[in-house]
Order: sequence, then structure tokens, then C-alpha cells
Amino acid sequence: MKGFFRSEAGAAVWWLLVSLLLAAGIAPLLHHGGKAFAATAAARELPELLEWLGASCGRADFSRYFNRALTLTALLLLPILYRRICWIRKMNQVALVPPKALPWKSKLAQIVAGFIITAVISWALCELITISGAYVSKASPPDLGKVASRVFLPVVVVAFLEEWLFRGILLGLWFRISKPLTACVGTSLFFAFAHFLSLPKGVALSDPRSAWAGFELLGKIGLHLMNPVFLVTDFLTLFGIGMVLAWARFRTGALWVSIGLHAGWIAVFKTFNQIHRRVDDHWLFPLGLGETLRSGLLPLLSILLVALLCRWFFATLESRRTGA
Repeated sequence: MKGFFRSEAGAAVWWLLVSLLLAAGIAPLLHHGGKAFAATAAARELPELLEWLGASCGRADFSRYFNRALTLTALLLLPILYRRICWIRKMNQVALVPPKALPWKSKLAQIVAGFIITAVISWALCELITISGAYVSKASPPDLGKVASRVFLPVVVVAFLEEWLFRGILLGLWFRISKPLTACVGTSLFFAFAHFLSLPKGVALSDPRSAWAGFELLGKIGLHLMNPVFLVTDFLTLFGIGMVLAWARFRTGALWVSIGLHAGWIAVFKTFNQIHRRVDDHWLFPLGLGETLRSGLLPLLSILLVALLCRWFFATLESRRTGA
């Protein structure tokens, strides 16, 4: 264990733990400041951008503030993580071997291919659950332009940012000190855990204004992660998505296919949610489908189909490289 925390992966674990603890301490301050700003924006005339920001701060719950605090602390601590890793590499005399550069057309083609794979299978899943009656069309869905504006930014920002962080930095570090399977499993567990850093449905904090509210939130999340139904319907599917994305990074040696796969999932699920609503008392819930479109046994089956298509795609890429 002592040797692990002196490794690059150990440095990444320390970075995560310290980021979580700092976020737990900072989140109440952000929450208080955000709500105060929301009250000011509601009482005074401000520029449109600030009024939008104030309304967003007013709607956000404590979990959202905690996630923003975690993003802030993780980014602020990244330079320390980088320096620690550089020191470890220097002590171990490990040289960084840059990946082979790809022409921009190849990068774009890999992104598009990954996007098509997940988009087609995910939309087929959405059509299936619509036919089953688990989701129905909204009576007054937003227009196409509004749907596109709400989907475009998360598709671009989240897909690139999360792939750079999880499969670029963390998985790249883990590859250097362990076998590929161990690295993929480890980062996928972390990826799944990071997506559930919010209060479970029906659970509330005793006092969001308390200085200890962030630590209370972490404790309640930890208890929720021990729920066996949650582990099967939610955590397992996010772990499966993480494994597919990590496998894509390993097989291609780059992030482009992973970015496309990730973007395809986000685009379909967010678009579908804009124009459909859930039927809560349907027989598919909670095992067939969980709280979201990415949780439950049916989404898990669709992830397996994505993995099969990816296997064929990776074999095609490798045959082209070798000229077979």
C-alpha cells in the first residue's frame, strides 16, 4: 500500500481524495454565496447574462454546488498532481512516449464513427422503451432550435472534458503502473462513482447552510452506494459505459473514438428527455429502467451491443493499419 501511494496512480488517488475533502468544505460557502446572488438578481435589474446566472443559482440544489466545488478544487490541484507525477517519473526514470499523431481527417472520422455507434443503438433503445409505454411524448415539447441549444453544449463540453480527464489523464497514468485490464477497471469504477456525487432521490440534508453540509452529503452518498438495487440499475451501467470508453482508448491509443462514443450517448439521451416524459408506474421500473435512460438492465444490454460493434470497428481499424 505504501508503494502504491508513491506511484502515479496513487498520486491520482490522493488528488481525488483531497479534492473531495476540499470540495466538501467549500460547497457550503458557494451555496450561501450563490443563493445570496440569486436573491439580489431577483430584486434588482441586472444585465441579461447576470439575471440568467442568478436564476440558475436560485434553482440549483446543494448537490449542484458541491459538484461545482469539486470541479474547481480538482482543477486547482491538477498542477500539483502534474508536478508529483513528473517527480515520480524522474525518480523511476520513466520517459513519456508521445502517441503517434493522426491526421485531422482520421481524428474526425474516429469521432464520427464512435458517435454513430452509440447514437444508433441508444436511439433504438429509446424507441423500444417508447413502444413499451415507459416513456411517452410530452404534450408541449420545446421547438427544435431550443432542443438543439440545450443539447449541443453538453455534447461538446462534457464529451471532450470528461474524456480528457478520465481516459486521457487518469487512464494514461494508470496504464503506466498496472496491466491494461486493471487500469480500465480502476478508472471505470472512479468514472461511475464521480457521476453519483449528488443526493439520492428522496434524501435531504439536515441543514444545507451548515459548514458540515458537504461532509454530510458525502456520507449519505456513501450509504446510497451500498444499496444493491442501485448498484445493479445505476452504478453497474455507468461502470459498463466507463469500460467501453476505456477499452476504446486502449485499443486505438487515442481519445477520438471515446469522445465520439461519449458524445453519441449524451446527444441521444438529452434529446429524448427534451421531448418525452417518464411514466413512473410502468412495470419496467426500477430494474428494467432506473432513474435515468442510462440506468437499468435494458440500458446495460444496449451497452453490451455497443461493445460488440466497437469490437468490430477496432478490428477494422487494426486491419487497415497493418494493410491486411
